[in-house]
Amino acid sequence: MLILIFLFIYFSLRKFSILSRKNKVLKRKKTITLNKNNLNNWMNLTKKERYNLSKQESITYLNKRKVLLEEIRKEYKKIAKGKSK
Repeated sequence: MLILIFLFIYFSLRKFSILSRKNKVLKRKKTITLNKNNLNNWMNLTKKERYNLSKQESITYLNKRKVLLEEIRKEYKKIAKGKSK
């Protein structure tokens, strides 16, 4: 009876450690960006994970582009005011 309890505890802990390792791997994969060097890592992700990562990258690119366009517009206004004087 005592041996069965120890075996149950052993397999329970083993299952828990396997699950925790999988969670760590999934957390690590979320920081992958697509480039030539890590194409294999990118392709090992699931389709949904790749979609979500590309969506996040698209949003960050769009935000950076908006900021850059605002800076260009401000600079153009400064130049236009300087020429009119």
